[in-house]
Amino acid sequence: MTRTSSSATVSAPGAPPLRFCVPLSATRRGARLARLLATEQLRAWGMSYGPARLLVAELAANAVRHGRVPGRDFRLTLLVTPPATLRIEVTDTRWERLPVRMTTAPAPLDAPAESGYGLLLVEELADRWGVQEGPVPTKTVWAEVQLRPGH
Repeated sequence: MTRTSSSATVSAPGAPPLRFCVPLSATRRGARLARLLATEQLRAWGMSYGPARLLVAELAANAVRHGRVPGRDFRLTLLVTPPATLRIEVTDTRWERLPVRMTTAPAPLDAPAESGYGLLLVEELADRWGVQEGPVPTKTVWAEVQLRPGH
């Protein structure tokens, strides 16, 4: 591995990407643990964890809230691929419940909504994000962040 001037650790040319993968319980505790483990893994790789920590928190919370199947875990995967891309993947077992890409905030009602803003946060923080379906019964929601100098 080489250390770049941006202080991010990336794989040397031709080397396999850095990878971290862990199954977690589809509970609020599992979602919190996803954020904590991602933060520690990025720190161990010598990377800043600023927006990545928020992306992991939101994607894990969505997996617990919208992708939970009793008795089934969700999976958190972090990949760093050359030249400097961090890919965050959260896989759950509700393939039929796909996230909807929102381009504006939810319409205001009598009171402000308590949810519905998470994917707007993902849209704002990630350079790219999307959904990969399958294999049934899974789906993976992913977000990518280009590692920049100082990150």
